[in-house]
Amino acid sequence: MNRSFYIIMAAQFFSSLADNALLIAAIALLAQLNAPAWMTPLLKLFFVLSYVILAAFVGAFADSRPKGNVMFITNTIKFVGCVVMLFGSHPLFAYAIVGLGAAAYSPAKYGILTELLPPEKLVAANGWIEGLTVGSIIMGTVLGGVLISSTVSQSLLSFDIPAFDTGIDTPAESAIMIIMTIYVVAALINLRIPDTGARYVSQKTNPIELVKDFAVCFKTLWNDRLGQISLAVTTLFWGAGATLQFIVIKWAQVALHMTLSQGAILQAISAVGVAGGAVWAAWRVPLRHSLSVLPYGIAMGLVVCVMAVYNSDMLPDTVLWTVGKLQVNLNLIPAYFLLILVGWLAGYFVVPMNALLQHRGHVLMSAGHSIAVQNFNENISVLVMLLVYSLLIWLDASVQYVIIGFGIAVSLIMWMVIKRHAANQAEYDSMHLIGEHKH
Repeated sequence: MNRSFYIIMAAQFFSSLADNALLIAAIALLAQLNAPAWMTPLLKLFFVLSYVILAAFVGAFADSRPKGNVMFITNTIKFVGCVVMLFGSHPLFAYAIVGLGAAAYSPAKYGILTELLPPEKLVAANGWIEGLTVGSIIMGTVLGGVLISSTVSQSLLSFDIPAFDTGIDTPAESAIMIIMTIYVVAALINLRIPDTGARYVSQKTNPIELVKDFAVCFKTLWNDRLGQISLAVTTLFWGAGATLQFIVIKWAQVALHMTLSQGAILQAISAVGVAGGAVWAAWRVPLRHSLSVLPYGIAMGLVVCVMAVYNSDMLPDTVLWTVGKLQVNLNLIPAYFLLILVGWLAGYFVVPMNALLQHRGHVLMSAGHSIAVQNFNENISVLVMLLVYSLLIWLDASVQYVIIGFGIAVSLIMWMVIKRHAANQAEYDSMHLIGEHKH
């Protein structure tokens, strides 16, 4: 990888770190405002909506100027969202502004990879980007929790500027100030991203024309034999991944008798598995063999089903392993292993699919437009699957049945994708054979 790639990685890391730390600070701000509990999950909804609503426009914006410039502008939008949140606007509205910046940032972040690197390096590049992103999610969540903790927030609030009242008086507000600094760091790194020299045809500005162009790109990717397979897999992955976050917390509470904070740690453990699988795929799977990982998606769904039959009641009395002041509950090691395995399988099969989709999108259309189509599909999947999960919880469905249904659905959809790919391949071979006979 060249130096420019590492600059992009650094910019993505700090931007994603701030995004995830800000979510924790926003939740703390809602609590500070005594907002009802149902507003907390709406933060994610407001963040994700921009990816869906603006999908037809962010791709054109990403292709209208050098990608580094786009990343700087969109990172600035995130910073503005922080400012708005800090100075009195409702957290839902402010986090929606951050989501707007993130939605426009994504096509540039992934699109620049296809401009900068040859196709054979896309899987490796995606592996490192996904692994780094997962790492930033874990570290950002931890950072947000640390910043709003009483010890750290008291230290931050103790700083005074003589003769100037900042108006920052609460842990959430002091955390947001630090997060704004991280966005500034990301913006400064964005300025160091070189211009790849890639230029596209002049982008349209008429909203109706942009929607028509997006519809054409949407149809083109879904009609492409390789594009539709990779798009189906990534769409399933992100919807399933978002739902699995909530399932893990519910499972931890019901099956393992954990608190909410302990369940959140299990999420981080699963994310470690995703990062490991992503890096392993980057090392082991070349782009031309990317479709060979599809069976791992079936395996992931089946492993998820194992969670339904695993619970703490199956285990003997708690066994603690003490190392100094650290105590490790040995009974939870099987649960940790299970979640790492689920994460590893997910990371291993989605990274090659991401790379293949980016390559096909770059071949069939512009990089920014293809990533916008991908984001639209993935976030529609997130919204739909979370809605179904919320409905099941509202109906008081057993978490064990929810997990089994979820795992079987993922495996079944992946099986259908594999069958579709086999049919596409057979059709291609048949057309190729007919062409040879004509010659």
